[in-house]
Amino acid sequence: MARYTGALCRLCRREGEKLFLKGDRCYTEKCAIERRKYAPGLHGQNKAKPSDYGLQLREKQKVKRIYGVLERQFKRYFLMAERMDGITGANLLQLLERRLDNVVYRLGFASSRREAREMVSHGHFRVNDRKVNIPSFIVRPGNVVELKDKSRSIERIKESLVKAEHRGLPTWMEIDREGFKGKITHLPSREEIPLPVQEQLIVELYSK
Repeated sequence: MARYTGALCRLCRREGEKLFLKGDRCYTEKCAIERRKYAPGLHGQNKAKPSDYGLQLREKQKVKRIYGVLERQFKRYFLMAERMDGITGANLLQLLERRLDNVVYRLGFASSRREAREMVSHGHFRVNDRKVNIPSFIVRPGNVVELKDKSRSIERIKESLVKAEHRGLPTWMEIDREGFKGKITHLPSREEIPLPVQEQLIVELYSK
């Protein structure tokens, strides 16, 4: 299946909450959820009670859409999480948070994960002084993510860093805005991942 290229606001409306897929727009009155908080389509306003499977599926789709990963990628992350020590659901979210495109977004270099993925693919960032252009690259504690010297004059990135201050910085990261770099201090715990999801429903879905 190809990557989704349709309207992003439609995805937020389908899940019934903000997924922050369009960056700064999501914090304004133009956000689709603020105007039409119901699913898209002809029967979007029907209030049918979902089944247990439906709830599990929606939770999985929500997380996939937040991080912008495909089904095959997502299943691979789940299998990795199962093999790790600890709680599978928390491990899954931790792996997704440690993707380089998500780290770039969390540090504030981009206004959305989609924009961050594009920046990484175009080779704007280094990890421990090595060029990395793979959005799915998994960062580790101690890794330093730095914007390349030639990319520091890009106005869009400067604006994103300023606007990102209202989002706050995760406690498992440090950032040097003047030096255009950030550091991963430790692995994020579930409490340090601010996502309104019930990851146990995803575990139940894949355990069937």
